[in-house]
Amino acid sequence: MKNMIKVNRKTNETDIKVVLNLYGTGRANIDTGVPFLDHMLDQVARHGLLDLTIKCSGDTQIDDHHSVEDIGITMGQAFAQAVGDKKSLSRYGHAYVPLDEALSRVVLDLSGRPNLEFNANFSRAMIGSFDVDLIAEFFQGFVNHALITLHIDNLRGVNAHHQAETIFKAFGRALKMAITIDQRQVGVVPSTKGAL
Repeated sequence: MKNMIKVNRKTNETDIKVVLNLYGTGRANIDTGVPFLDHMLDQVARHGLLDLTIKCSGDTQIDDHHSVEDIGITMGQAFAQAVGDKKSLSRYGHAYVPLDEALSRVVLDLSGRPNLEFNANFSRAMIGSFDVDLIAEFFQGFVNHALITLHIDNLRGVNAHHQAETIFKAFGRALKMAITIDQRQVGVVPSTKGAL
């Protein structure tokens, strides 16, 4: 397990730099070129107590899809490197987060098996200029490269911004729980198989 990880990922569509400290204080320095995503990732850092720096230059003149998905991929790569063999970690995390009328639940497992179950019926298709379909794309990219099982359920909500924000806040809090060191299993992989 490593506290500070740096990952650079460059394609013909995006150029992304991520610096991740799993055991930080919630500091974020995020410039993705997609302002709404900046706001959401700031929530992940603050509520997950991660120190997170992201810089992305992407082809947002086309749309935000490539940037959002590739940021998920790059963050997932950084996370996978940071947790390493997952010895001593609690492994599972969950959180419920409300924001006014909205409520979301996030449950995750540092399983080594990528799987996303995403259930959110947003009240509108766009939040400002941000397409809500890209939220699932972000998490799919993250899951595929972090190698985690992630269940996201927006249980209720009328305001799409609130719905999205509760998802990202709950995700940060669930991550924080899953990466907590279990003092009773220091040096032990939290699996009967002995590997994750």
